[in-house]
Amino acid sequence: MRPPSSLRSLPPEGAARQRPGEAGSAAGGLGLGSVVAGLEEGQPWPMGASVRDGGVNFAVPSGHATQIDLCLFDAAGTQEVARAALPGRSGDVFHGFLPGAAAGLIYGLRAHGPWRPDRGHRFNPNKLLLDPWAREIVAPPGGFSWQGPHYGHDLEHPAHLDPRDNARWAHKARVVADTFDWQGDRHPRTPLAHSVLYELHVRSFTMRLPGVPEALRGTYAGLAHDAAISHLQRLGVTAVSLLPVHQLLSEARLVDHGLVNHWGYNTLGFFCPEPRYAATSSPREEFRRLVQRLHSANIEVILDVVYNHTCEGDERGATLSWRGLDNAGWYRLPPDAKDRFDNYSGCGNTVDIRQPRVLQMVLDSLRYWVKDFRVDGFRFDLAPVLGRGDHGFERDGPFFKAVLQDPVLQGAKMIAEPWDIGPGGYQVGHFPRGWCEWNDHFRDTTRAFWLGGDCTRGEMALRLAGSNDLFQARQRPPSESVNYIVSHDGFTLADLVSYDLKHNEANLEDNRDGHGHNLSWNCGWEGPTTDPAVLALRARLQRALLATLLLAQGTPMLAAGDEMGHSQGGNNNPYCQDNAITWIDWARADTALVDYTAHLIALRKRLLPLGPRWYTGVTDARGLADLAWLRRVGEPMTPEHWDNRMSRILGAYIGAPGQGTEPLLLLINGRAMDASFRLPPGSWVAELDSSAADGRSSWRRDAGDPNEHFMLRARSLVLLRAAATTDKGPRP
Repeated sequence: MRPPSSLRSLPPEGAARQRPGEAGSAAGGLGLGSVVAGLEEGQPWPMGASVRDGGVNFAVPSGHATQIDLCLFDAAGTQEVARAALPGRSGDVFHGFLPGAAAGLIYGLRAHGPWRPDRGHRFNPNKLLLDPWAREIVAPPGGFSWQGPHYGHDLEHPAHLDPRDNARWAHKARVVADTFDWQGDRHPRTPLAHSVLYELHVRSFTMRLPGVPEALRGTYAGLAHDAAISHLQRLGVTAVSLLPVHQLLSEARLVDHGLVNHWGYNTLGFFCPEPRYAATSSPREEFRRLVQRLHSANIEVILDVVYNHTCEGDERGATLSWRGLDNAGWYRLPPDAKDRFDNYSGCGNTVDIRQPRVLQMVLDSLRYWVKDFRVDGFRFDLAPVLGRGDHGFERDGPFFKAVLQDPVLQGAKMIAEPWDIGPGGYQVGHFPRGWCEWNDHFRDTTRAFWLGGDCTRGEMALRLAGSNDLFQARQRPPSESVNYIVSHDGFTLADLVSYDLKHNEANLEDNRDGHGHNLSWNCGWEGPTTDPAVLALRARLQRALLATLLLAQGTPMLAAGDEMGHSQGGNNNPYCQDNAITWIDWARADTALVDYTAHLIALRKRLLPLGPRWYTGVTDARGLADLAWLRRVGEPMTPEHWDNRMSRILGAYIGAPGQGTEPLLLLINGRAMDASFRLPPGSWVAELDSSAADGRSSWRRDAGDPNEHFMLRARSLVLLRAAATTDKGPRP
């Protein structure tokens, strides 16, 4: 074992050096007299700072550093009071143990090594670095400023090192050793086939929510409030998919314009709940109470996580943590231009999952949120980055194998956003078995079918029946297709039928940002209108779109606010708008649409029209097909009918629904006029008619009724159930 390494005590700026007895609680309860006793070698695990054996162990990986310094700070986190090199090194891990230290200690890191940007190395010991495994982050007084000396390079001469010290203005880590009484909390564990996901932003969802006290709005505590929980229960959703809650840092460009990174896809701390969403001084405890509260309501918690890039930006960005600790070990660098970054995220850099310590950090973070916060799953932003090997995306890459065998992550829902912007980045349908994927084929086909885009009946049927072209051939169940029409990224449902064009001027990018191919339709008038005909058409299309989503095969995902007509004024990229553009205006909620959506979800749970298995179209001994597609004349589709791009009418006879044994008939009319549809023999009762504001219908046809046709209203979806003669009508 190496001898202890003495911590060098540092005088405060502009003052004489303190005597040991004067430090008091300057380092989280550890007096300077104890600090100078020195660091012991410690252990190379776990990563970060961990309280153990009467002290704190520190472990920091860096494959190219020559020395890592541990820097201790006063209780305010402004004054560095002691510094020493971590004395132990095991492979690429620097480590040390500080006897007598305890939770509350504030610390940072400095890394020594070559300054050779041309070779990918950007070590600069003048820059205080945040521990990537930090469990709590201490912001500088007055908040972080990009104007501080946080850049490792000279801004005017990028090849030169910047000599200024940034410690006073840098983020630091605080040692944490907290516990929480979960009081018997248990994961709801809803099977995918019975799941209904609800994507929401903690702040936007609660900022105007009636019943939530003013002090709790926009916070975890606000989302845990009865007013929020009751709405989720009223809808019947089984899981909330929270936009990023990892601690974030808004980009310098946004700050300069008075904006923020509202969506949160710019992570600073992969182990820390975002403190801006906390009503109290303890974001960790408040977030745990939110999870506990949602679980008690039988609602799962899924986190949107961003492991594809960090907040440090491109080669012109600041040195905050990873870049300074081991730039070449954390980021993907072009082999022929290592002074630059591969930018497969569109945010300036791409983490290099090929590196063992990067993989370890991602897995440690996932396990921490499952074990210590009891979340139920994750949605991975730009997930192909996590499968990128030396030659592109690998569906059996190290990350996927590690997740598959990890005992802590077993049972957690894993959902991929299956694209990034790198070469070969579009990977819909190519993720491993057991993973769910956002299915943009479902999104685009459904929009095109209902809103006048280019689409065939065959394409629509394919999406309604689980997108077997993407999943079945790879032996994956239809439930692994996460179907959605709207997500946080793009138009809201109300805007989808109200705008032909994006209106992103508030983002201060001259309306150049956001996707231009939205497959939307303004129904004849751009934006708000009082025209009753236009409003009626928009309402009808929203109901048809919601019905398509919630009755299709796969796992449906709603975007918060779409069930109540939430509009963002045509802004299809409000990532930087923490204001009335994104805050749900509950006072203007369309309560009839809320009731309609709740009715749809209840229907899905009761009938599950298309179950979690693949359909064959083969008839059984009774001559009934498990699934048959019909033309309006009641006859089966033929290839020429499937490929017809003009027709918008089709029916699905479901002889083997997911719940119960009664056959179902799904009828769709995407045309602008009513149409009659010839029904199969027997008694039928309407369970849903989307042309009605509440979706309910008293229609029924008894066996022997000479009228063989059902009048299918324009731009509507109808669900009929085969009924016995004793069946008096649709169930509540």
